Amino acid sequence: MKRTNTKSNYTVSIVGSGNVATHLALALHGAGHSIVQVLSREYDHASLLASRVGAEPVDKAGMLRPGADFYLLAVADDALYDLGLDLHFPESIILHTSGATPAEVLNRVSHHYGVVWSPQSFLRDIAMDYRHLPICIEGSDDRTADEIERLCSSFSDCVYRLDFAQRRWAHLAAVLVSNFGNAINALAQQTMHDHGMDPEMLRPLAEQTLNKWNFGNLRAQQTGPAIRHDEKTLSVHRRLLADQPQLLELYNIMTKIIQHPEKTRTTGQ
Repeated sequence: MKRTNTKSNYTVSIVGSGNVATHLALALHGAGHSIVQVLSREYDHASLLASRVGAEPVDKAGMLRPGADFYLLAVADDALYDLGLDLHFPESIILHTSGATPAEVLNRVSHHYGVVWSPQSFLRDIAMDYRHLPICIEGSDDRTADEIERLCSSFSDCVYRLDFAQRRWAHLAAVLVSNFGNAINALAQQTMHDHGMDPEMLRPLAEQTLNKWNFGNLRAQQTGPAIRHDEKTLSVHRRLLADQPQLLELYNIMTKIIQHPEKTRTTGQ
């Protein structure tokens, strides 16, 4: 691949047609890059995304043409290992979008490889503000990383360079924020339903909790009976949960985390 520091419009082929593939294809297309092909095992899915970005849909890896500047593999982590054996584009930059998989899984496809990962939850049919979308990148060498950063900076103002160790921790933190946070909110929603109350009563509280990000240290903003060591209220809650052992266990664990945050520090090892 001819590498240049002045190129502003790239050619990109997308492998995948799910939520992440869809949004990255739209972001890149909107930034003026040419989406050459979209590959999906389901041709209808490839065709649908390809029609939105002016690309050619294909349903077999062997139909991917060489010569694109980038090949973006937005597929499940397990599929990356097979694709790493099936594809060979030594003159191009090969990227995957996993938060938990090393970039080196792609080193047989090309000497120039890397990662474009976002700590964001993607929903295919919900529009996103790509300018504020955090993008974490890694490259197999400095020149490759520079080119990946140039590609991503064309649609996002929030591009971060992370090594694999940092990306794994960021992925874990994102799971805590999004997946675990949503699961706990779902429990609260179900609790309201179960006892004949409208969950919308809690919406302002949920929004206020989210807005605490705007005011710095979240631990310093902790409220509630656990941080106050209000044993009377904690005991009432535990009695309410006596016949729900999993929820009681969660309640006790979260209470300990709030009361003893120093025991939850991670080391980065």
